[in-house]
Amino acid sequence: MRKILICLCLMASVSGFAQTLKFTHADTLRGSITPERAWWDLTYYHLSVRPNAQDSTLTGSTKVVYKVLKPQQTIQIDLQEPLQITKVTQDGELLTYRRDGNAFFITLTKKQEVGKTETIEVSYAGKPRLAKRPPWDGGVQWVPDGKGNTIISTSCQGLGSSVWWPCKDHMYDEPDSMLISITVPKNMMDVSNGNLRSVVENNDNTHTFNWAVQNPINNYGVNMNVANYVSWKETYKGEKGDLALSYYVLPQNLDKAKEQFKQAPQMLKAFEHWFGPYPFYEDGYKLVEVPYLGMEHQSSVTYGNGYKMGYLGKDLSNTGWGLKWDFIIIHESGHEWFANNITYKDVADMWVHEGFTNYSENLYTEFYFGKQAGSDYVIGTRALIANDIPIIGTHGVNQEGSRDMYYKGGNLLHTIRQIVNDDEKWREILRGLNKTFYHQTVDGSQIEAYVSEHAGQNISKVFDQYLRDTRIPVFEYSFGNKGIQYRWANVVDGFDMPVKVKLAGKDELLYPTATWQSLKTKGIKTVVVDRNFYVESKEVKQASM
Repeated sequence: MRKILICLCLMASVSGFAQTLKFTHADTLRGSITPERAWWDLTYYHLSVRPNAQDSTLTGSTKVVYKVLKPQQTIQIDLQEPLQITKVTQDGELLTYRRDGNAFFITLTKKQEVGKTETIEVSYAGKPRLAKRPPWDGGVQWVPDGKGNTIISTSCQGLGSSVWWPCKDHMYDEPDSMLISITVPKNMMDVSNGNLRSVVENNDNTHTFNWAVQNPINNYGVNMNVANYVSWKETYKGEKGDLALSYYVLPQNLDKAKEQFKQAPQMLKAFEHWFGPYPFYEDGYKLVEVPYLGMEHQSSVTYGNGYKMGYLGKDLSNTGWGLKWDFIIIHESGHEWFANNITYKDVADMWVHEGFTNYSENLYTEFYFGKQAGSDYVIGTRALIANDIPIIGTHGVNQEGSRDMYYKGGNLLHTIRQIVNDDEKWREILRGLNKTFYHQTVDGSQIEAYVSEHAGQNISKVFDQYLRDTRIPVFEYSFGNKGIQYRWANVVDGFDMPVKVKLAGKDELLYPTATWQSLKTKGIKTVVVDRNFYVESKEVKQASM
């Protein structure tokens, strides 16, 4: 009875959630491809920032290079309060602008001709939003290191990179490359994305670190990490040749880090097997210690797991397998394929990042400890699924769906693997996704269509069930004189997922629908559904024929 009540409450909460969601003008400006964004294609950024730890302020500028797609004279650049744009120029000419919340609408005086490449430079200053609970509620952190210095870190997924620098803050459009220049005191250093091109010594007891990103990069993947780091390097022999690995940690943690970070090459070996080549060979791979848990900043993965196995020393699956590896090294690095290589256009499809990357934990476990261990792990995480609201959020307003995108997303993919029922084909699908959508931004529907097509069967209703509904399918069955009857209950219209069951010790693949079907058997009184399918099962009274 308790399960029924919980289910009813969840269904009611989903209905209420859908009815009470209200979105503002600011949500639309942030989350939609506005006319002032749509007319230009972003090609390059040069971000220059000088953080000041004395008063927690930033000053800097962004050069925005873009190609004109259609005539328009107003361009939208985003910068979140309390930061302020102080000046905008094009070809040396001062431009006027108006502010609408966190969006700035800049009037261009130069005629914008289709096909031409143009540049604006946006200068800004102010005290950025402090990160409240990074990385989930992000911004900028200013953390004393106990030695008279201040560690400065950024994290901004969902919130958006405009929380600390002016940009086109929508995920659909990425620059093809980028230069990040961070100026810090001479006793400190900055680590950002890509390769360190140069360090320029300044006359005011500071130096500027210039980091060059040679690949497309999503805006929340850009980061600034300032500390008194020590570092070391190694080379990984990967599928595309030599990959430069670099590690940056606080001096007191060097010995622990050198031991813990041995998992980075192990991760690369496993994920290149499952997903294909690491997507950013030109930019290298870095692990960077920060004062928060960690994030998937592209080619500059941040780490704050305390040099412990599991998730801060805990096994999220409660099976023991989650303590065999460092959660942040494995999970956040998995995002290099699903988040940084394949990037959602809209945060409503965030499951593309988190579902696949949660599932990568399972695949890493399987690669080193066997298929059953991997299955144990992902099945163990089902205890963390809330089934509160749909996984897919509302498009166009920067609104993500349920946090179930992690554990339910991983179990959805594990279930689809059972439907495919061919491990090599499944691996080809995962590698094919990263090859087909290499360095692209995507709608979630594109990923669904690809998986369905390459699985060789229409599984659109499976995606509908797990991504757009909160109910878990129930395999109902009953025994009669002629055999077994079975069907799916608690499902979306048209749900027709095949399922593997064990009848008298023998595996059978059944094809239930919402309508009762029958299977002639003799003397069988038990049905066991394969645990690898994320479903429930229940014996019911004999159905009428």
